[in-house]
Amino acid sequence: MFLLRLIIPDRPGSLGTVATALGEVSADIHAIEIVEHRRENGTAVDDIVVDLPPGVLPDRLVSACNGVPDVEVIWFSRYGAGGGLHMDLEAVEQMTSAPAEAVDILVEQAPSVLHADWAALLDGTGSEIKVALETSATPEFGQLVEQWLPLEKATTLAAPDHKGLAESVLVAAPLESDRRVLVIGRRGGPEFLGSEVARLSYLANLAVTIRATA
Repeated sequence: MFLLRLIIPDRPGSLGTVATALGEVSADIHAIEIVEHRRENGTAVDDIVVDLPPGVLPDRLVSACNGVPDVEVIWFSRYGAGGGLHMDLEAVEQMTSAPAEAVDILVEQAPSVLHADWAALLDGTGSEIKVALETSATPEFGQLVEQWLPLEKATTLAAPDHKGLAESVLVAAPLESDRRVLVIGRRGGPEFLGSEVARLSYLANLAVTIRATA
């Protein structure tokens, strides 16, 4: 499974042309998501998850997309977070079905929702900052947690020069308190877009609201 992030013309037919090009290299499209509309220049950023049959080189995906006029590949990588991109609704459904665990569910689902590698909930409401919950592949933070709290609103974070984080891109959002923060990381990119920060902010606020109903 592979994830392609593309800039394409924001006009009818553009996505269909890309899909046709991918089909010509035997790629099976599992899901497409419009990440961001850039109305100032008439383009859109789309994420496409595809699968390739054995024997087909992944580089052919990039070549196929670059062969479409006015299409640019800005990110390409293996996609290990599952095949679907409709994870926002799935996360909300899980949270509403178990309101008392809504925050924990969001932490667990965050890597899939935002196509990231890991997520961790930092809790600094006590005498010291601790990692209250983390997904697999979360790096060791050490004293770095102290520079991330408090956090007033969802935002991207500058990656520190630290083993396991130096080449990562980070985004974070407060949960209930500016000292209880969800941090999410991607190794190597792509950068989190403004629309993704907004989605995280919405889901974080929703998780807190849902848990309050428990």
